[in-house]
Amino acid sequence: MTEPTRAPDAPAIPAPAQPAYSTYAWCSWHEDFSGTCRLVQIIELGSAFGGSLFACAACRAEHGLVPVADQP
Repeated sequence: MTEPTRAPDAPAIPAPAQPAYSTYAWCSWHEDFSGTCRLVQIIELGSAFGGSLFACAACRAEHGLVPVADQP
């Protein structure tokens, strides 16, 4: 009878579940970093890009903000 020469592969540990399209970014509403931020507004200045605003899940719920990806 032969013995295995190496230990069996350990099962992979799944990564923690993250909300779809979340980004660790600066929340423009409560002014702190958050792991649940999503882009909620794109600021354009004439024909140039002016910037973007991100909001965390709590601020989106409190202020009724809709992420850009979910807007019609």
